[in-house]
Amino acid sequence: MAHLPQVKIPATYMRGGTSKGVFFRLQDLPEPCQVPGEARDKLFMRVIGSPDPYGAQIDGMGGATSSTSKCVILSKSTRPDHDVDYLYGQVSIDKAFVDWSGNCGNLSTAAGAFAIHAGLIDPSRIPENGTCVVRIWQANIHKTIIAHVPVSNGQVRETGDFELDGVTFPAAEIVLEFLDPSDDGEEGGSMFPTGNLVDELDVPGVGTFKATLISAGIPTIFVNAEDIGYQGTELREDINSDPAQLARFEQIRVAGALRMGLIKTPEEALTRQHTPKVAFVSPPKSYRASSGKTVEAGEVDLLVRALSMGKLHHAMMGTCAVAIGAAAAVPGTLVNLAAGGGERQAVRFGHPSGTLRVGAEAGQVDGSWVVTKAIMSRSARILMGGWVRVPA
Repeated sequence: MAHLPQVKIPATYMRGGTSKGVFFRLQDLPEPCQVPGEARDKLFMRVIGSPDPYGAQIDGMGGATSSTSKCVILSKSTRPDHDVDYLYGQVSIDKAFVDWSGNCGNLSTAAGAFAIHAGLIDPSRIPENGTCVVRIWQANIHKTIIAHVPVSNGQVRETGDFELDGVTFPAAEIVLEFLDPSDDGEEGGSMFPTGNLVDELDVPGVGTFKATLISAGIPTIFVNAEDIGYQGTELREDINSDPAQLARFEQIRVAGALRMGLIKTPEEALTRQHTPKVAFVSPPKSYRASSGKTVEAGEVDLLVRALSMGKLHHAMMGTCAVAIGAAAAVPGTLVNLAAGGGERQAVRFGHPSGTLRVGAEAGQVDGSWVVTKAIMSRSARILMGGWVRVPA
């Protein structure tokens, strides 16, 4: 039997925030993969090493966590006033599935830097020294993200002293602005899909909980930690080592997705694993982060823990941080109440790896709450550049 050689595809392996992914320019992909469909999905799964029944992704670039099982495509934008189109695929680890239903806020940071690295930005727009403003069209959710990328000697500056909890080493700070993140980009979408700041969420076989259901950054279901038997100080091993609890969180996620109108039947949740997210909140408490350092109650406004792709995240997803900032800015949501209530333009929250500050500008338009902008700082850098190889 003849065996075909591997295919070489130009690619860049990047960290963005607390995530990692394989980045491609659209024109570098094999022609059948330059359009959405089965060929593209199969390529990305093979690049990452999925589906892997061992859950290790040994035969691919993935790192066996939701934070490291990602692919990104960038191209020059055809939209007015935008530089690049950014498309994100969340690759399932153990199933043959790529979820295109949402954005990755962490890799949005790397998207701005990669756009410059990959020659997708007009050279006249890049200063010799200073900040390059990259206007990104997030194609998954049809939203604008503005990345403020530091530049030295005409190149992206990747080193610096900006520290991000969940990332071991310091790097250069990149400021992200998420414009109009108040809905998920779907026609007629709103920040609170049910019209309520707090709902009674009935989860069959589990119970009924108060929940804030919000679409800002990414559709997210917020519940109170104490209502589901937690303190809000939990780390990954406290949740991810308990299959029964993970199954309960999935039931909450399915119930929330149905209530938000994201799916019509529970079975559809299997094809929408990336969204919505489930997060639980609590008022400030002191706890020991996964790094071993102590986060004091006085350092934060509230605590938040969030699940991604069925597991507790080791830090915080960037898009979920946008949802936290948006919900905190609206008086009366569970996130706002956990932070002490009242009007807020920014919060610092505690997550398993430490703390993060996110700002949001919120107001009411025709009686409905909207968030015009959310802002946070991350960092990004190239880990490796060259070609990724996959069997033909």
